Amino acid sequence: QYLRAPVSTICIGMAASMGAVLQAAGAKGKRYALPNARIMIHQGSGGFRGNTPDVFIQVKELEELNNRLNAIMARHTGQSLEKVAKDTERDFFMSPEEAKAYGIIDEVYAEQNSSLIAEAKDKGGLAGEGAAADAGEEIEPLPKPESDAG
Repeated sequence: QYLRAPVSTICIGMAASMGAVLQAAGAKGKRYALPNARIMIHQGSGGFRGNTPDVFIQVKELEELNNRLNAIMARHTGQSLEKVAKDTERDFFMSPEEAKAYGIIDEVYAEQNSSLIAEAKDKGGLAGEGAAADAGEEIEPLPKPESDAG
């Protein structure tokens, strides 16, 4: 989300868990999946060890992480936060067509004997014309964050 260049995402086999979040976070109009791909969303998970207060701290952190990820998915898919939270209560698998309807991808790429990478580049979604990654082009550094330390 902090890159100036539009980022294409391509699900070739499976985009599951954080992979589905990354797939959805691609540039609108440049999020693809192949016809036999699968996309799966769910809650974050973790295992905890330690004394009781530390385990409660970890559970609270996991709940916060789930809330943040649900908000990210809602923002990128156009789904309501409530729907994303409900859908991620358990593993939720989708076909490319279902993922498109959900808002995770924009297009199911089904053309035979063609290059999705080349097509995405032609659309400006991969390093190509107008992108800072063109060979020989000077890449401008990002500004340094301001610091409160004096």
